[in-house]
Formats: sequence, structure tokens, C-alpha cells
Amino acid sequence: MSRMNDYGQPIGEEVALALPRPRPEPVVLEGRLVRLEPLRPDHASGLFARVGGTQNAALWTYMPQGPFPDAAGFEAWITGACDSRDPLFFAIAAQDGGAVLGFASFLRITPEAGSIEVGFIMFSGALQGTAMATEAMALMMGHAFDTLGYRRYEWKCDALNGPSRRAAERLGFSYEGTFRQATVYKGRNRDTAWFAATDRDWPRLRAGFAAWLAPENFDADGRQRCSLAECRG
Repeated sequence: MSRMNDYGQPIGEEVALALPRPRPEPVVLEGRLVRLEPLRPDHASGLFARVGGTQNAALWTYMPQGPFPDAAGFEAWITGACDSRDPLFFAIAAQDGGAVLGFASFLRITPEAGSIEVGFIMFSGALQGTAMATEAMALMMGHAFDTLGYRRYEWKCDALNGPSRRAAERLGFSYEGTFRQATVYKGRNRDTAWFAATDRDWPRLRAGFAAWLAPENFDADGRQRCSLAECRG
């Protein structure tokens, strides 16, 4: 039952969590399949081969920057991104060989409210649709909830970005609405679709990730036996 003030108006429950929460720092997050490490300038050449150049321009359609047709421009952008703390960028590297396959970031970090967003996600073709990509997202979510103690974890994307919307729903985020004409980028309007998970959702999501990522959930050809949604259920 909602608490009421002296005027009979409902008020929200008190937050027991100590606020503000700590800001995320550049750390290494280790998984079975991937390793997330602070983005460094020396990651630029390997990343450019996978996400740069005219052949990869489509990857940048819904990103605020890019595409980067030449290595020099990409390296300059990566160097600047390395110095940022909001967004705070992580390189995503495969554990079996260490090739850097993409990057992602924490951004719109609001310690006083215990809210943080995952975004600026760039998966190369070698990362898209793989268990490595899922583990990378699970590692970041787990760091935000379990280590830093945040209470809200957001995912936002262009409302036209179908793959991003489907990814958010697959990972267990709840759709919360669309902010129409939220911003303008690259000369285009962006309606922003909002998704989020809370610390109350996290135990179920964490168990689902653990079950889905377990080696026994995959057959000899690497095909999943149970979907992520089934593992959560």
C-alpha cells in the first residue's frame, strides 16, 4: 500500500540504498568468453580493421559519430574517447586470442540517483549475434548492479533501430516508452526508445544469463539449447 502525506497524496517508498553510488572506474571485467578492458589508443588499429572503412559504414548509422572512412580519423576519435569518463569506454576482446571485436560504454552516469546507462555499443560482425556479445552485456550489467550498487540500468536507442530494440528486449530490459523528437543527430530527427532494468529485476536477469551462458546450454555445433528468455523463465 502506498504511503500518504498529510494531504492524502501517495508518496514513494524511502530508498534504503546509500546514495550517491560510486562512479564507475576504468577496470577489467573478465568473463569465460570475453574480457572487457579500458579502451586504449593502441586498440584503434585492430578496431579499425573490424568497424572502420567504407565497408563498415552501415555499422555507424545510428551512432552519433562516424562512419570513419580513414584510419587517421578513427584513431583520433578513439584517442579522445579514451580520455572520457562519461561515456566510460570498454574494449571487448575475445578470451581465446585477445582480438578486440568491439566496444561499449557506461554513460549518462547519475550517482545521486543510482542510475546508469549502457550505450555507444559497437559490435563488429565477428561479435554480433554471438555468446561473446551476450556475455559482454551481462558483465557490464553485473558490474553496475553487483559491484557499484546502482538501482537503475538504462538502454536507449533510435526508435527506428530495430536490432537495438530487439537486443534490449532479449537481454531483459523493459520498454518504457518513446520520447518523440528527443534530439537531432547527423541532421536527422531521433525519436528515442527507452528501456531499463532495475535492481529488483537483476536477480532474475543474472540467473538467466548464468544459465544461458553455461557451456551445457550449447550443443557441439555451438547452437543454444534454450533461449535467453527461456533461461530467465
